[in-house]
This record gives sequence, C-alpha cells and structure tokens, in this order.
Amino acid sequence: MFIRKTLLAVMCATTLTSVYAADSQQFPSEQGSLSVTAVAKGLDHPWAVAFLPDQQGFLVTERPGHLRVVSPDGKLSAPLSGVPEVWAKGQGGLLDVVLSPDFKEDRTVYLSYAEGGGEGATAGTVVGRGRLAADLSGLSDFKVILRQEPKLSTGNHFGSRLAFDQNGYLFVTLGENNDRPTAQDLDKLQGKVVRIYPDGRVPDDNPFVGQPGVRPEIWSYGQRNPQGLALNPWSGTIWENEHGPRGGDEINIIERGKNYGWPLATHGINYSLTPIPEAKGKTAQGTVAPHHVWEKSPGISGMAFYDSDRFKAWQHNVFIGALASQELIRLQFDGDKVIHEERLLGGLKARIRDVRQGPDGYLYVLTDEDSGVLYRVGLNQD
Repeated sequence: MFIRKTLLAVMCATTLTSVYAADSQQFPSEQGSLSVTAVAKGLDHPWAVAFLPDQQGFLVTERPGHLRVVSPDGKLSAPLSGVPEVWAKGQGGLLDVVLSPDFKEDRTVYLSYAEGGGEGATAGTVVGRGRLAADLSGLSDFKVILRQEPKLSTGNHFGSRLAFDQNGYLFVTLGENNDRPTAQDLDKLQGKVVRIYPDGRVPDDNPFVGQPGVRPEIWSYGQRNPQGLALNPWSGTIWENEHGPRGGDEINIIERGKNYGWPLATHGINYSLTPIPEAKGKTAQGTVAPHHVWEKSPGISGMAFYDSDRFKAWQHNVFIGALASQELIRLQFDGDKVIHEERLLGGLKARIRDVRQGPDGYLYVLTDEDSGVLYRVGLNQD
C-alpha cells in the first residue's frame, strides 16, 4: 500500500509540475524556499476546494453560488448544473465542499451554503448532497440533510466547514450568525459543531439526544464563527478553528458535549473597542479554554494537517489560512502542544480562505478575492 501510494503521488506530481511550471513564484520559509504555482485564476471569491480522484482535477466553490471544475491543466469549467440557489449576501453564499469517503462508488458531493428565510431578510447555514455526473457537468438528486434553525444571520458568521471522521460521521461547523447569546442556547443550531450521519440522520450516541428542548444534532457548543475544521489523522480527533471578535482567534480540539465558551469566555473585544457584554473574562467556569489562541486575530480560515511523505519537513504540521493578515500559518507540535509558528506567503498579499493537502503531497490554497486564485505550494528540497 505504501509503495503504491508513493508511486501515485510521484506520478501525479510529475504531471502537475510539467503543467504549472510556467507560472511559478518563489517565497522564503524557514525550511527552504517555497515554490508557489498558480493552478487556476479568475475565480470569483472561491471558498473551498476538493480533489477529484484519478487526476480529474478539482471542485471549487465560488461564494456567489457557482461550483466549478478546475481541470488538471488549470481550465475552469462552466458553472455546474444542479447546484442549489444560495443567499449570496455579506459573508453568505456557496461555502464548503467535500467528497463522500466512498466517492468512487457513490459519487456524492457535499455542499454547505447560506439559505434565505421566507422573507429573505435573514439566512442560515444549510448542508446538502448530490451526485456528480460522470462527465463532471453537474449534480443530480441534490437533497438538503441539515438546516440551521432558526435563520438569524443578516450576512455574518455562517461558519460552515465540513469534515468526516474516521468512523464516517459528518461534522459541520455552524456560526452564531453574529447573535452572541445563541451560541449557548441548546435549542438552536447557532454557534455549534454538529455530528450527523452522511444522510443527515442523528446518531443515537450524540450527547444531547433525548433531552427536551435540545437539538440532538449538537456535538459541541459555544463557538463563534468556526471556519476551519479537520480530522487529525494521527489521533482521530476533530480540530476546529474560529474567528474571535477583535482578538482571540482560536483552535479547539472538539470533544463530545463540551462548551467552548463563546461569548462567556473570550480573549477578544468588540470591534468598537468595548468589552463583550456577556464575557466573564478569558476563561469561564464550565467551559473549555482554547487549545491555542491568537491575541491579535489573523482572521483564520481553512485547516489542513500535513501527513504526506513528499515534504518530510512538514510532517505533523498544521497549515491554516489567514484572511486579515493575508498569510498561510504553519504550526509545529510536540504531541498536541503548539511549539512553533511560522507565517508564510505574505508576499502574495491575498486573503487565504482555504488550504488542503492534495493527493500529490502538495498544499493547495485559495485566495478570497474578486479574481481569486488556486495555488499549489511545495517546498524546494535538495
């Protein structure tokens, strides 16, 4: 298995290198220079990327509501058919995309997006799934499997990352819609991480199943605007990152039934420089302190654990996109403890929305711009 995986990575990387070499830039890093190549340009505020098998290219969401295929040679498809209508206002729109763990058999694609309410003035996060056509032209049989209720957002804090764990459960991050107290309300899906089966059913062992007035989908609560979610491949745990207010961006290791504090505990303040009214301090009784926190917010979004053999210097590192500081953040660990941080790709001067490890062992990042770019990032090695 190891030999086959390694050969596949080498073959894939060789093919892509020949395609992208003409549009490469070099950037410094502590471990050597980075080769950064533009795979595709002209994307309209891209939000997430997923990798199609067998070198068929990439699926990329654009926040205004389009799902596109980027071919291996960087060409953009027309918008795919069968994608639901989205509420594309403020931070809302078409958001995350992941493939089913059994995609080669079922061709199922999962999307998260903002959906408007009856009058269209407010919106909430929705997750649905459809089947990708063999010719990559569109989705069929799209069905909603989760709705954030009530719909409270006027354009902010949709959260909306998706990740499968090792047992096939689907985890979804849901922002608190900029309505702080709802993150503590267990009868609402604002400010929560939920855990469901791939078809939307609720597992019987979720922590609040059977409790009156409590949403059974909830796995954890007290989240603000979680825009990063990933499975730690070494421990099997689910990690999340989220925006603080003015200061206090954080990483959490998500545990069953735990309260992660917002807005009772925060390292940040309001953008108006006033305190968060509900906050009791940086910690609060009965809540879990952040696993890692930034007192000055980078504006974090997207998260990828690096577990490829291609770039050994990156093994057991985590990469996180940063919107406000316009960087890619690399974290090193001793066990689960963060022991070192490096800021990368500042020279791009672009908001990094998503970062994923590709099947070829390279990193792929998306820039959230009017004319966004999908980049491939590699480490030059002797």
